[in-house]
Amino acid sequence: MASSQTKDSVHPGTPGPEKTFFGHPRGLATLFMTEMWERFSYYGMRALLPLYLVAPGGLHMNAATATAIYSVYVSLVYLLALPGGWFADRVLGPRKTVAVSAFIIMLGHLTLALPFSGTFFAGLGLVAIGSGLLKANISTMVGHLYDGPDDPRRDGGFTIFYIGINLGAFIAPLAIGTVGEKFDWHAGFALAALGMALGLGQYLLGGRHLSERSKVVPTPLSAAEKVSLLRKSAFWAALAIVFYAIVGFSGVYTLNWLLVPITLLGLVIPVLVIARIKRDKELDRTEQSRMTAYIWFFVAAAVFWMIYDQGGSTLSIFADSSAKNTVFGWNFPVSWYQSVNPVLIMALAPVFAWLWLALNRRGKEPSTAVKFASGLILVGASFFLFLAPLSIAGGGHKAAALWLVAIYFVQTVGELTLSPVGLSVTTKMAPAKYASQMMGVWFLAVTAGDATTGLLSLAGVDLNKTGIVALEAVLAVVAGVAVWMYRNKVKQLMGNVR
Repeated sequence: MASSQTKDSVHPGTPGPEKTFFGHPRGLATLFMTEMWERFSYYGMRALLPLYLVAPGGLHMNAATATAIYSVYVSLVYLLALPGGWFADRVLGPRKTVAVSAFIIMLGHLTLALPFSGTFFAGLGLVAIGSGLLKANISTMVGHLYDGPDDPRRDGGFTIFYIGINLGAFIAPLAIGTVGEKFDWHAGFALAALGMALGLGQYLLGGRHLSERSKVVPTPLSAAEKVSLLRKSAFWAALAIVFYAIVGFSGVYTLNWLLVPITLLGLVIPVLVIARIKRDKELDRTEQSRMTAYIWFFVAAAVFWMIYDQGGSTLSIFADSSAKNTVFGWNFPVSWYQSVNPVLIMALAPVFAWLWLALNRRGKEPSTAVKFASGLILVGASFFLFLAPLSIAGGGHKAAALWLVAIYFVQTVGELTLSPVGLSVTTKMAPAKYASQMMGVWFLAVTAGDATTGLLSLAGVDLNKTGIVALEAVLAVVAGVAVWMYRNKVKQLMGNVR
């Protein structure tokens, strides 16, 4: 996979005739493949999850419960990205943390593959923990491959890495989804485990190509801190075990005893983290101002992800029951819809990158606030579009597959105006004290959005009802218009960040 160019030919001054990966450090190939296989396992399992939850041959739950579980699971993955980064910084370092996380993900998929409903949620928990640990650290390791932020190859390296993410996400539903839906659900989960095993294997074999910086634990815990951490962890773990043992033996336990606390944490923790940073008196006036502006972007992103991530739950469950999932008369698995977004991302991302540069050269590139407003309005428009197939299904007919493809297309365009921009502005606006933590804060916007969806589902709200879909669409458009109306105020708060 490595090209035959030498490092000298790409990056003058670096000695040695070492092979490169498309002109980039050889370690990028290792991380590219690790992330590709991790995304293959994650998105394949995610494509199957809501369908397995509602299937008569699966757990045969109602749509509201399935949506709640899916939303809580996704919110938990992003919630755990924050402690995942902390764990690497204080305990193991990024390289060992990624290896451990990949093993945990593989173990989680193997647990899902067991044909017992009792082990299902344990498997989901393991995959969430592993994904949270990995997500926070593998991107950091990509950065370690380059000579600081001014290395001219850096942006290109992250672009190649991003392709790996979407390549794995594209292939996964086609492979894992087909096996799970057409042959056996648990065989599909087992295939996800195999994908992660391949990723872990090549990661361990290719570790010699990674930067030595990835082995470093930046701020290791002191002996006293380790003892304190173990004591606190043991206390809270024991408290949880005792609480759920009492609830279980009393006979009043239902799934909501587990889902509701996690959902509430997904809403409360992002608020507490943002508030703690905002109240920090060590931040100077400029940093305080930028954090105030950042709250606008954070709330906007939470609303966006609340609707966008229903593409894997609400839309998928609708497609399973109410769509004609056919192409030229051939029936395809419902999980294949989850491949639409990544293939569109790979096709459209270069177009948007070119568009922003072209507009910038002419002095007409939209501000960050305008891009965010556009993303919100587009995701709202996608749910206005969803009203059409809902109406068709309400009339007793099956909606055409192209309706769903159109919805995913509009959502993907919205994603490209908001998500990459959000990642970029997060790094630019981060206070110096919280520079390494702010990416985890950005992921908390996903947590808040999905936790809101989960809470609505747990409250018995049917997210496939016309009125609810219309209400969510209106909410997103109103939020987008509000961001647009206050764009100058937000721009002023951002200071010299553009």
